[in-house]
Amino acid sequence: MDSQQQADRFLTVITEHKGLIYKVAHLYCYHDEDRKDLIQEIIFQLWRSFGNYNEQYKLSTWLYKISLNVAISYYRKDKSRGPAALPLTDDIINLLPGAEQDGTEQNIRLLQRFVNELPPLDRALMILYLEEKTHREMAEILGLTTTNIATKISRVKEKLKQKFSTINH
Repeated sequence: MDSQQQADRFLTVITEHKGLIYKVAHLYCYHDEDRKDLIQEIIFQLWRSFGNYNEQYKLSTWLYKISLNVAISYYRKDKSRGPAALPLTDDIINLLPGAEQDGTEQNIRLLQRFVNELPPLDRALMILYLEEKTHREMAEILGLTTTNIATKISRVKEKLKQKFSTINH
């Protein structure tokens, strides 16, 4: 594939999967300018790695892996950016399938706030969990074993359940 074809293919991939990139950026950055910087950095790193993409793996797995790694590095580099934004956009609400129909907007807002308070790796894990990725896919993306994924999910869900129980008492 020549460089123009590769560039065209890359733009198609980014256009088709921009929601994934925006979700990651919204959960790791509070300010619009920081989000724009993170999105730009994610796209830059995706472009740098695009020639190395192995088509035996799902494209979304590859995109998540790079996006989350860039976001976690970005977050750790400068924690002064503050927590992720609390207001939910339609893109973020779509993290929870069927959430709009359930009428549980308050619970969704609380869930996002609690997920935002998690350490970066746990936050990444919950993004993938809410996207209904399999344990195997999560393990590939995060570089963990499937057993470790199951254990971490269980622990994070317990933490979130405790946070919700303190609100309801």
